[in-house]
Amino acid sequence: MKSLLFSLLFLAVSPIIYAQNTFSGNINNAETGEPVFSANIYFPELGKGDMTDIDGNFSIQNIPNGKFKVVVSSVGFATYSNELDFPETSSLNITLEKSAIEMEEVIVSTPFHQLQSENVMRVERENVEELNRKGAITLSDGITQIAGVESLTTGVGIGKPVIRGLSSNRVLVYTQGVRLENQQYGDEHGLGISSKGIESVEVIKGPASLLYGSDAIGGVLYLNPERYAAENETNAEADVNYFSNTQGYQGSLMAKTSGEKLKFLARGSYAAHSDYETGDGERVTNTRFNETDFKAGIGYQDAKFKTDLRYNFNKSNIGIPEEIGVQSTDKAPLLPYQEIDNHILSLENKIYFNKSSLDFKIGYQYNDRKEFEEHHHEEHGEEEHEHEGEEEHAEEEHEEEGVDHPALEMHLETLNYNLKYILPRTGRFETILGVQGMHQTNTNYGEEILIPDATTTDFGVFATTHVHFDKWDFQGGLRYDIRNIDSEAVEPHEDEHSEEEYADEGEHAHESGEIAAVDRSYKSINGAIGAKYIITDRLSARLNLATGFRAPNLSELTSNGAHHGTNRYEIGDQTLENEQNFQVDLSLEWRNKHFEAFVNGFHNSISDYIYLQPTGELIEVNPVFEYTQNNAELYGGEIGLHIHPHPLDWLHLESSFETVTGKRNNGEYLPLIPANSLTNTFRVEFEDVDEKIYSKYAFIRLKNVFDQNNVSAFETRTGGYGLLGAGFGGQFAINSTEMIIGVSGNNILNKDYISHLSRLKPDGISNIGRNISVSVRWLL
Repeated sequence: MKSLLFSLLFLAVSPIIYAQNTFSGNINNAETGEPVFSANIYFPELGKGDMTDIDGNFSIQNIPNGKFKVVVSSVGFATYSNELDFPETSSLNITLEKSAIEMEEVIVSTPFHQLQSENVMRVERENVEELNRKGAITLSDGITQIAGVESLTTGVGIGKPVIRGLSSNRVLVYTQGVRLENQQYGDEHGLGISSKGIESVEVIKGPASLLYGSDAIGGVLYLNPERYAAENETNAEADVNYFSNTQGYQGSLMAKTSGEKLKFLARGSYAAHSDYETGDGERVTNTRFNETDFKAGIGYQDAKFKTDLRYNFNKSNIGIPEEIGVQSTDKAPLLPYQEIDNHILSLENKIYFNKSSLDFKIGYQYNDRKEFEEHHHEEHGEEEHEHEGEEEHAEEEHEEEGVDHPALEMHLETLNYNLKYILPRTGRFETILGVQGMHQTNTNYGEEILIPDATTTDFGVFATTHVHFDKWDFQGGLRYDIRNIDSEAVEPHEDEHSEEEYADEGEHAHESGEIAAVDRSYKSINGAIGAKYIITDRLSARLNLATGFRAPNLSELTSNGAHHGTNRYEIGDQTLENEQNFQVDLSLEWRNKHFEAFVNGFHNSISDYIYLQPTGELIEVNPVFEYTQNNAELYGGEIGLHIHPHPLDWLHLESSFETVTGKRNNGEYLPLIPANSLTNTFRVEFEDVDEKIYSKYAFIRLKNVFDQNNVSAFETRTGGYGLLGAGFGGQFAINSTEMIIGVSGNNILNKDYISHLSRLKPDGISNIGRNISVSVRWLL
């Protein structure tokens, strides 16, 4: 009987096992008929591709049976996409039309692997290389160049994404295909990801709970890791960057190789920065930081199966600034500072059946967050302070106390899983069924407790479908989620420091009160529906309606202590309910070969919005703030255009305007809402393959930020300012290698200004002044 079952199983799967196809063809220029060299032919659902040779030929092996989208792209040509059916298809000979529009890429963060022009939901996508080209110091700094995206900062080393006015736990970050969990609820907890080894950034601006569950109420920042080398190729890369303002440097080494089925890559990088200098010439003490990052991947793929194992280790030492004091260019953080170790291990498996596929991702993360603070012992009395230099004393404290005795130490372990079944296509319909979940534990080891030991468990099930017509595309779905939070009680204890010492304490030094145990469950049903309509060949419209939810985090539920970095005593509320929102997005896009324009508008209504409200009381000289809830709304949008006039295809004029307003139901404005801004860029790009420097560019950019007078009751307004930036660079060959050199400058006029999203704003501390960055990159 057992033998018979195995025989039947073998007969059932043998068509799958041996279903493999070879796909080849030729790509030519539609105007001249000449072959297109280095065109990229890519199957996004399979993760397979090839590049054309000098004759325009390509060949891809091990294509499974089924219908798959192919995307053909090349610089200077319009991107081609089509759906091919295997084994009926074996070759493709096409011509590409010349176009000055930047070639389109496949959107990975949405479920159906479409080009942006084909997507029902508008998603912003930027290559990290392009963001770095414009002088970004960190990844969180780079994403602010995307319309509708800003960063909530503490200096230049700590930044977290803000999408249309929402941040922290209201914006999900995905890396390596799994959600990033690194205590992101904290204002002073940064993104914690190096830009090295990240290929591109995608931004979903709006609720994405249908795809990602809780915490995606404000949007998703999706980080795509760099791809493996092309089949039967080996590549290596070395690059260095220098930043004048922080006297910072960053270096990275990468190697990757791929055979017919097996692939491997590894990248290591290190960065170190001194305190940044404001436009007035003062260095902001203890904004220094350093970062060590290692990424590796190994993949295997044949006609029926694909697996991708990725690992990322990131170690950061980040100073926590409190005031302008010591003027130094040292790079070792002073007290107080954070030491963060983050490990991310992810595994993605895809199984291709005859007309359907199964995608299973699992991720494990270990986040070890330590914070070190100054401790005053008898041997360091006032007399000693008077006779020792401020920096010398801080370094002595660092040596004696910093490494061995963290005041705060939290270990966060997270296991994620995501199972999706892509059903066989029926007519015009594509459908995906999925199950997602998370198991997370937080454990305290330090002398201070910011949030209690706790276990969080998520489970969600969803279905989404897409239907395509000649002029209409529709997409919709439903999802059910449940989250359980179970925390341990915390007994009250007295802080060992006196009131006079509180002024010198770090971010989380506090006198903890009693925290009761939490055992809560949060449930939610959410849905989304959207439509894209091609009004004319050049004009299209998108309308999306979606709901989302966010369960309150541990800090909002359990806080009971003074946070001296923010100079307030915070009290949580264990009766807080889900935040639930409904957002309407409308987008219009007009484009031809030499002109593009878009208008995006949104309205986001949030029920039971959670925020901090001052009570008017004082505890240990700190004002008391309580977490509470009220309904809120945010509205605004983005407008942009891109002109590249014929016949000057090398000339690009870009302009974008973004605005967002946030209010509670009582008419008061929400805090930390970005100011309106207008960005204008003039750039030139030349792709002359016959020249020694065959890829050249230059740009000049002016970003005008307007006054922010719409402020909450307990925050200050900020004035407007203009920031001028410029840069140039090129690529050329040296024997068998290629070198790319770039120079860029930000805030060239050294403007002294304060961003409305700076956490140093209440202390009157300005943002970074002029910064000139130089990058050199070798491709081997």
